[in-house]
Order: sequence, then C-alpha cells, then structure tokens
Amino acid sequence: MPKETLVMKFGGTSVGSADALTRAVEIIRQAREEWPHVVVVTSAMSGVTNLLLDSAAQAAEGKVDSLPDAEKSLREKHFSAAEALIKDNELCERTKQEIDALILSLIDFCKAIAVLGEASPRALDAVASLGERMSLRLLTAAVESAGIEAKAIESTEFIITNAHFQNAHPDFKLTTEKTRAYLNPLLDEGIVAITTGFIGATPEGVITTLGRGGSDYTAGIIGAVLPADDVWIWTDVDGVMTSDPRVVNGARTLPEMTYSEIAELAYYGAKVIHPKTIRPVIEAGIGLRICNTFNPSHPGTRLIPNSAGNGKAQANGHIVKAVTAIRKQRLVTIEGRGMLGVPGVAARAFSAVASTKTSVPLITQASSEQSICFAIPSESTNAVLDALHKAFAIELMERDIDRVWATDEIAIITAVGVGTRNTPGVAGQIFSKLGSQNINVLAIAHGSSDVSISMVVETKDSDEAVKALHELIVA
Repeated sequence: MPKETLVMKFGGTSVGSADALTRAVEIIRQAREEWPHVVVVTSAMSGVTNLLLDSAAQAAEGKVDSLPDAEKSLREKHFSAAEALIKDNELCERTKQEIDALILSLIDFCKAIAVLGEASPRALDAVASLGERMSLRLLTAAVESAGIEAKAIESTEFIITNAHFQNAHPDFKLTTEKTRAYLNPLLDEGIVAITTGFIGATPEGVITTLGRGGSDYTAGIIGAVLPADDVWIWTDVDGVMTSDPRVVNGARTLPEMTYSEIAELAYYGAKVIHPKTIRPVIEAGIGLRICNTFNPSHPGTRLIPNSAGNGKAQANGHIVKAVTAIRKQRLVTIEGRGMLGVPGVAARAFSAVASTKTSVPLITQASSEQSICFAIPSESTNAVLDALHKAFAIELMERDIDRVWATDEIAIITAVGVGTRNTPGVAGQIFSKLGSQNINVLAIAHGSSDVSISMVVETKDSDEAVKALHELIVA
C-alpha cells in the first residue's frame, strides 16, 4: 500500500537560524515531492522559550528592566531570519508585523505579571506559547517564499487538552475530530499544513502547553489521530546514539531501536525524543524515525515495534544497545527495623513525595523490608525530606523508623537493550565492567519493562561508568 501522509517535526536548533531554516525548507520540499500529504510541526527557535520564561520569572519578582533587551533580542533573531529567507517584500513585512505583535504581547504579559507579583501556570503557558507562534509565522513564510504552497494553523485550533497548565493532557476524542476537520481539507488540496508544537488549548480556547519538549508529543498526537503513515523527528544529531558523544568518543548512531528501548532511553535522560511521543505512535501502529536536519542524507534511527523475537541478544551479539546517565540526583533512604512487616510505608512515603510534585526515576527496596530508597532530582531534596519527616513524625519519634536521609549527589546509569531480557549473565557482565574500573554501585533497579538495568553511582564515577558499559556495545 503506498504511503500517503507524513508528519515532520523540526526542533529548536532545526529552525534556530536562517541557515537551519533554509535546510528545513529544502527538507520540506523534498518530502512534498515524495509524499502526497505533509504536516510540519515547528518548535520555537532555539533559546527563545528560555528567554520568554526568564522574562516572566523576572517580572514576577517585579523586575522589568530587562524587557527592552528581551524585546530587542527576539526582534533581531526573528527579523534577521525573515529578511534572509522571505524574498517577497510584502510577505516579509507582513510576517515581521505578525511576529512583532507577539513580541509586544510578551511585554504586556510581563507588565501584568509584575503588577500581580506572581506568574500563574496559566500565564506561564500563555508566555511560553509565543515562541512557537512566532516560529510558525517565520517558517510558513519561508516555505511559501520557496514556492511551496503552505498554510499556517496554530495547534490551539485542534489539540484540545484539559486545564492542567504547563503539562496538559490531550482529549484524544476531541483532538481527533478537530485535527481531521482542520488538516484533512488542506492536505487533500496538496497544501503543506504547518503548525505549532508544544501547545494546545482547553475546550474554552485557553492556551495550554504539553510540557517542555512537547513539540515531539504534538507530532506524535497528530500522526496518531490523522492517522499518518510516518512521523519524522528532525533534530541536530544523526538519530539515537549508543551514548552521549560528549562522554564517549566511540558513540555511534543506532539504525534501529524498539519502542520499549527508546521509551527507556527517553525516560533515563536521552534528550533526542520526548518520552510522551512514544505512546500515541505505538497505539496507532505507525512508523517513527529520528533524523538530522544538518545531515539529511543520513538514515537516522528507525523505531520498530516490540516483538517476541526481540528478547534475545542481537545478531551482532550485543546485549546492550545504549548507555545513558541522569545526573544531579540524590538517593533518599527511609530505614528502620520497625518497618518490618508494617503495611503502607511505601504508600505513605510516595504520597509525601507526590505532595512536593517531585518525580521519582528509580526505586529499590531490600527484601528484609528494613529500608526503602529512591532517587529524586537534587533541587527537590529539601522539600522531599521535609515532607517525609512530617509524614513519619510519629514513627521517627517512636524509633520505628531510625532515620530519613539523603546521599550526596549521585547519577543513575542505565544500560538499555532488549537483549537484557532473556540473556543469562547480563548483570554479571555489567557489574564486572564496573568493578574493573573500581566503580561502586550504591543501588540497582531492573525495570519491569525488562529492557533496562539501572545503577546508582557517585557523581564522580558517572562518566567512567558510562564509558565502561559502552564497551559492552562496541566489544
């Protein structure tokens, strides 16, 4: 069956300059020649979202002195790209005026925030959305200027979410109806539909965001609900790599990964794709590819479905496909002999952690039930310890719990690969590698997905641990 519909998402660096945008436009042109229906999702230009949110944060503290500099920076970044890319003077001026209106709305938002003395989640979503909305105007005009028929449409028109600002969840039923109603007529006419990543809207039309990095998720949602045949994520690396090339010189691109493997990698620190992107794509059974805007001839990484045969080591004998690290974590431990056999300790502990809105990436518990430990981001340590001390105040007083404490900063090293599922001796090989480098493992967790093993090591050992485990891939 011939493929009909392609969804492509361009990340911040892929639309971050006139040169990057030129490359993106050429990629869109080639895609349009090969695919009857093309939808493009754009991120904000690199650095813009941070600038917007920093401006709002300073305004909440009553500081508006930096607003003129922010205004100038946004104009220079977007206007210089517009002038370089948009040949038609009238289209260029109209695009600049639309972008300028959005920049001025940032100033208005920040002044209102300064008067109120706080930035609500709803206000922050309104501010954060401006980057994608500016980028949408710029990219669409650049595509049109290159002679490709295109239309800009903000995703707030069809990505319908709840009102959980800053991390909104889509209503897939409404989103499916509206996405098809808005995009299919354009696609049927051969028009490239260009839209904003990262943002949606409540049924009442209030702007929401899908969480940082949510442009990938937008592409996954659109691809799933149309449905598309393929979703391509354009970034600034040649797909998913075996490890961070800044740490491991021999890191290389993986031609294929299963959905389970990429989900684990995304969760455990690999920045190449947003973790939420995976789910709608898996459920829709459509293709997903990660590729490099700055090296478009490279095939990148193709994500493939999980299958029964994937549980064995790969043909090249490698049981580990990739190694990643999450740094700036701390390990919290609740310990005491009085915990033995007492039901509900874990439930109360994680309820207390949840009250601080802290995510827990790793949990491990001794079979003796005398201790439970889990990792949290370093910046959340004080809040989490305070919440736990309050939750277990009576047990601490009565010495059923001896102490609640946190280590110094640690790192979580994760070895990912479907070969870890049914291959005997995997853990032995992993810990032998670490032992040969005199690296001490503080805690271990083998995920229920069966495609990863995570280890906690001291921060000073994190790079060496990654390098040591990467040898299992290249050996």
